[in-house]
Amino acid sequence: MTMPTRPLGTTGPQVSALGLGCMGMSALYGDADRAESIATIHAALDAGVTLLDTGDFYGMGHNELLIGEALRAAPAELREKAQVSVKFGALRGPDGEWSGFDGRPAAVKNFAAYSLQRLGVDHIDVYRISRLDPDVPIEETVGAIAELIEKGHVRHVGLSEVGAETIRRAAATAPVADLQIEYSLISRGIEAEILPTTRELGISVTAYGVLSRGLISGHFTRDRQLAAHDFRAHSPRFQGDNLRHNLDLVEALRKIAERKGVSVAQIAIAWVLSRGEDIVPLVGARTRERLTESLGALDVTLDEADLTAIEEAVPPGAAAGDRYPAPQMAHLGTE
Repeated sequence: MTMPTRPLGTTGPQVSALGLGCMGMSALYGDADRAESIATIHAALDAGVTLLDTGDFYGMGHNELLIGEALRAAPAELREKAQVSVKFGALRGPDGEWSGFDGRPAAVKNFAAYSLQRLGVDHIDVYRISRLDPDVPIEETVGAIAELIEKGHVRHVGLSEVGAETIRRAAATAPVADLQIEYSLISRGIEAEILPTTRELGISVTAYGVLSRGLISGHFTRDRQLAAHDFRAHSPRFQGDNLRHNLDLVEALRKIAERKGVSVAQIAIAWVLSRGEDIVPLVGARTRERLTESLGALDVTLDEADLTAIEEAVPPGAAAGDRYPAPQMAHLGTE
């Protein structure tokens, strides 16, 4: 299989049609195997995946160190093709508690210096604040990234989980290549205002949560026990009646997948791929097995009858529960 590519906005590079979100290899989804994580990154690069996504706060820098280790051990021709996207700005304490976001220009440059060191690279391909700092105008944060671009430390400005007005203000300050935001069959909040805005401005979307943290992967079961340090143990969509309702949606989706001879995860990823050439799904595979399944979505063609059936099985707004606990919802660009 030859990995297709998609443009990362009108100002960014060409990247693989699927990107690899590496967060789960370090944090928030229970224990992960370091050797298998590195092997998965290598398998992704070997398959033609070029976009690797991380955050400096994933495992308190662990994820960047992991990616840096994987890149150093990868063949030179694959390492050179890799495009690394980094989120910054989330503040955490020694016990893992969240304490806000810092988008001050001095902090932006400080975060970047540490990320470059941990990743072992001379530049970051896409750099973005993870959530808007309510105390710092987006113009100042983006302006600091633009200064890093001028000095060669960063290649492109990105945004994450912001609304249409913030996107316009950021784009008026410096060219923005990409917006990273949650988008899946059960998280379609960007369709009303955000997606039309990015398309008007020539900004691509890297869609995270395309399997809704495993909820619509076809592998999550009603009786699964989650560890206390697994984010999903506290996520509204994974609780009680919400979970039962959402897994009923998955079963409706499974019937469509079975008719096409593919997996539920492949149908869900293929649906996001079908939304437009300007959308690059991030798959959060932590193992080579799950990566292989996700890559199979590239071979799934959805015709109009398929898309209609999917919409009937999982209509917009069908999910039960918010995608984050209430305190975190306040920092998001969409509900």
